[in-house]
Order: sequence, then structure tokens, then C-alpha cells
Amino acid sequence: MKRSTKNELYAWIKSFFFAVIIIAVCRHFFFSPSIVLGKSMSPTFESGNKIIVSKTSKINHFDMIVFHAPDEDENYIKRVIGLPGDSIIVKNDILSINGKTYTEPYLKKNKQLAPFNKITGDFTLKDLTGKTKVPKGYLFVMGDNRLYSKDSRSFGFIRKDSVIGEAIFRFFPLNEMEFLQ
Repeated sequence: MKRSTKNELYAWIKSFFFAVIIIAVCRHFFFSPSIVLGKSMSPTFESGNKIIVSKTSKINHFDMIVFHAPDEDENYIKRVIGLPGDSIIVKNDILSINGKTYTEPYLKKNKQLAPFNKITGDFTLKDLTGKTKVPKGYLFVMGDNRLYSKDSRSFGFIRKDSVIGEAIFRFFPLNEMEFLQ
């Protein structure tokens, strides 16, 4: 091989190596892809949707997060309803956090499909000790498809350190590509 060809090949290998390192670092520390499985977040997400998860986001009420499931060896995506210290009550499908009521526009379609039924069910948040607040270091999460969601109502609080990150972008299917709010 000519010297210039060797130099060019070496430059390409070096560029490829650095690109792989940058991608690995970004995926490990900043963001990663994830696939939605199941119908617990329908109609916000359907099974098979592909999303990008930000690992650096500050988690707030109503953020959609991906986390390691506490009851299975897989990841779940749910909406954050309660942060540490929050008191949560749902009565007649009306959510109240710390005494303030919230509308949940992402539930509208599911409520239309079940007009005579409550889709969430009434409850007052209680932990294992009978306290009515989300404990420090934990979150309370629920799926948007409340009738079919396995969430904190069934498996309890999730640990904050089990959170992988916040869903920030849907990239598949292509006709639904969007930044998420």
C-alpha cells in the first residue's frame, strides 16, 4: 500500500473509533433509546413506539419516565403523579395532589371510551406504614391507560434510583415523530 493510502485508512479507523467512544459515553450518561411495550400508556404511546430517554432531566409531576420495574425483569414507562412528600387523592377520576386538583388531558380519550365507568378508581395514597405521603427517595407513577395499567397502585412506590430517565422524543413510528411534553 502507498503511504498516503495507509494514512487515510488510519485516519478513517481513528475517526470511527472516536465516534464509537462518543456514542457510548452519550448513551451511558446522557440519553438512550427505549421501546414501549404493552398498552398501559395508550393512547399517549402504543406498543412498539420507540423513544429517546434523557438521563439528565429533573423529574417533575406528569413527566413520562422509563424505570426498572420493581416486580419484573424489564423496564416500564409511566407518568409521574407523586414526588417525595406529596399527598395524593383520586375521587371520581379527579386527581388531587397536596390539596390542589389537576385536570389530566391525556386521559380524555380513555374516559370517552368508558363514559359510565371511573377509569382510575377512588383511592387515597397510603404507604406500608399508613402515612399518606410519598416517602423520600420514591415516586408514585401511573399509566395513562388506567384501566389496564400495572403501576404504583398495584406494585407501590418506585425508587428514584430505579429511574432510567424521562421520555423526551418519539422517533417511531415516523408519522408520529415528536418532542414530548
